[in-house]
Amino acid sequence: MNARTGDASSFLDWMQHIQAGMEATLDAYLPPVTEMPARLHQAMRYTSLDGGKRVRPLLVYAAGELFDAPEQLLARAAAAVEMIHVYSLVHDDMPCMDDDAMRRGKPTVHVKYDEPTALLVGDALQAQAFAVLSGGDDEQYAARQLKMLRLLAEAAGSSGMCGGQAIDLASVGMTLSLAELEQMHRLKTGALLRASIMLGACSGKSLSLAEQAGLEAYSCPISLAFQVVDDILDATADSATLGKTAGKDAADNKPTYVSILGLGESQALAEKLRSDAHKALEQFGDRARRLHELADLIVQRKA
Repeated sequence: MNARTGDASSFLDWMQHIQAGMEATLDAYLPPVTEMPARLHQAMRYTSLDGGKRVRPLLVYAAGELFDAPEQLLARAAAAVEMIHVYSLVHDDMPCMDDDAMRRGKPTVHVKYDEPTALLVGDALQAQAFAVLSGGDDEQYAARQLKMLRLLAEAAGSSGMCGGQAIDLASVGMTLSLAELEQMHRLKTGALLRASIMLGACSGKSLSLAEQAGLEAYSCPISLAFQVVDDILDATADSATLGKTAGKDAADNKPTYVSILGLGESQALAEKLRSDAHKALEQFGDRARRLHELADLIVQRKA
């Protein structure tokens, strides 16, 4: 833990509290298996529950706490962004995309069930995310929710995550420049991480221009750092540690930070991006402690 962020055990307690709460929230917001179509609902719960680091919900809560956001909005925003993330993993793992057999330490949805079910699970989770984010009957939050719905839609669509995935698929076997690789990951990975931060912040208040600029300046380096570390781990960790197939990027001839920069330079880049993220939060002082800690977590994680 970086010295500037304080006690590591305190952060671990906070993180585990959010993760446990997220599990309960997702359990409540996902359709029950007692309702038809039961098999689809079972598969949605199989892939969404009991797994994952919940980085995006953690970012939602960390940014929301910075602006004293109400718990009910944070819970909805965190669940919605996690559902979008999980749907993207389900589709990403399908044979028509990355064709992977393991995710979060268990068989992927198309392996556990079948390809049509996996396709429908992704579709249903995407729809459920927007149903959750727009839910509730407290009219004082309606304007905030409308803005948040737009934020999430833009992050998930062709100008965000889906667009980045399209570029990724089109880039297999190609040699990309570092700038081209960064642009791909700003969309594929970065858009939803940025949305997580902004959803949390917007749950609390309307941001000033300076506050918004500070959060944007934070979200950019941590989004790139997340992918740089993913590429490093894909090249250095084993499948059991990762909970997914290790070495798959190289096997599929995909451009990565490691393939372009090498391992040492990629590690140095991740550290630089972590430093940039910390600097971006200076205007918020100690109130941004959790965002500082999450920047450290993203770069220092081992899986």
